[in-house]
Amino acid sequence: MTPRVVWFVAGTAAGVYASVKARRAAYRVSMPGLVDQASALGEGWRAFASEVRDGMADRERQVARQVAETSHLALQAPLDADDTDHPRNPERDT
Repeated sequence: MTPRVVWFVAGTAAGVYASVKARRAAYRVSMPGLVDQASALGEGWRAFASEVRDGMADRERQVARQVAETSHLALQAPLDADDTDHPRNPERDT
């Protein structure tokens, strides 16, 4: 290929790229573009809030399960008041 053809193709590609970018930028600052951006922001915020709510519900279930297991274990094996090797009361061991 001759250098002129290479430069012609490069210039054409750069012009097409620049015109597409300019058209997108012009749409972004027009009223319909701003409305679209605002609705996309609202949709993103709703999706984020939904994910946070789902995560909170999952964590609440995990904590409730842990509390239930702990309560169940505590009810199965109550602490004896005369237990001398209980780790929570080291004064009894002395």
